[in-house]
Amino acid sequence: MPAPYKPTRDDPPGVPARRAALRLLDAVLRRGQALEGALHNATQGLDNSSDRALTHAIAAQVLRRLADLDALIDSATRQLLPDDAKARFALRIALAQAILLETPPHAAISTVLPLVDGGPRKLVHGVFGTLMRANAALPDVATLPPAVAARWEAAWGADMVEAAGRAIVDQPPLDLSLKSEAVEHPDGVSLAPHHVRLPVGTSVRAAEGFGEGGWWVQDLAASLPARLLGAGKGHVLDLCAAPGGKTMQLAAAGWDVTALDVSEARLARLSDNLARTGLSVDVVVADALSWTPPAPFDAILIDAPCSATGIFRRHPDVLHRATARVIAEARDIQAALLARAADWARPGGTIVYAVCSLEPEEGEAQIAAFRAARDDFAIVPVSADELPDGIVPSADGFVRTLPGMLGDRGGLDGFFIARMTRNG
Repeated sequence: MPAPYKPTRDDPPGVPARRAALRLLDAVLRRGQALEGALHNATQGLDNSSDRALTHAIAAQVLRRLADLDALIDSATRQLLPDDAKARFALRIALAQAILLETPPHAAISTVLPLVDGGPRKLVHGVFGTLMRANAALPDVATLPPAVAARWEAAWGADMVEAAGRAIVDQPPLDLSLKSEAVEHPDGVSLAPHHVRLPVGTSVRAAEGFGEGGWWVQDLAASLPARLLGAGKGHVLDLCAAPGGKTMQLAAAGWDVTALDVSEARLARLSDNLARTGLSVDVVVADALSWTPPAPFDAILIDAPCSATGIFRRHPDVLHRATARVIAEARDIQAALLARAADWARPGGTIVYAVCSLEPEEGEAQIAAFRAARDDFAIVPVSADELPDGIVPSADGFVRTLPGMLGDRGGLDGFFIARMTRNG
């Protein structure tokens, strides 16, 4: 990775944050890095947190509307700019600010022109001016990356693709999981037991009850896998547990929880949340593919590593990074985890498998392959009364949440969940 950007004396105010946004977009679009993972390096040298927040906001908006921003740019140029041209990146950044972040146009363009010093400044200035004079706007439904749209239309139909294009336009609301219904928490809309949905932009740390530890942030869809295990009935393994939302759900439901993850850094966040909420679990830092448990478990929750395409509303970079190769690699890891963890469930025990992915290879096809290899496991169908209103189990008894579900109430992340029992 290139060295962190260091502002120079020649940079006018506001330019360093745009340089950092350029660096961040390059990390995602050219090098395939995660937006959140690349943020720290991209913003080194910035003076304050507001500049870092602006860098993130600009990059995220560009990634949400990349195809539509590029269509505007292409409509105002005689010759198409290469996808990786610095002039195209500068225009994406300027247009995202002016159209999506309500930055005054003069500020949006003046802070990106230094990004193309020694290059086509007049072109960038001219294209931007042409589009502003034409009152350029973006469509109400975002255009998804072509490969993603084709993949999802083949799997789920054109209506799902349109719903995804609507879902990515705006930031999603904030969901909280409650330790119990009695804890102090902010007022909001409850879509399920132990759940509250808050408006977009709510400050988490300033919200009522944060310090008391009665709740944690967790999308409603992400809370479903642990809900399907019900009240505590023994010892449960939360596999790939970090950052720990499902771990805390299980502990709050009365389970004796072992939380296992390979990442010590990510488990540190779980430990912080456990300290805040007062919940107690056994935390294990280990690779599930080489770890051996001391005894079988009554239940296992496998929140498997995946392409994460289901969380594109909050992480728009996944739509640009989750290639066919990434999906195939995730599928292979999931298959290995399922095969290994299956032997850790006692006879009569339950496994819940979940991925925050909209790819059938990581969900329905994964479970079909597992069951073909393991006839000692049977599907335990999920019933409608186990799910929030508006979420309906599939005919096979699985849970598949898609863009458009609960759309009038703030929507959901995309998940696949299967529940199985090991025959005695």
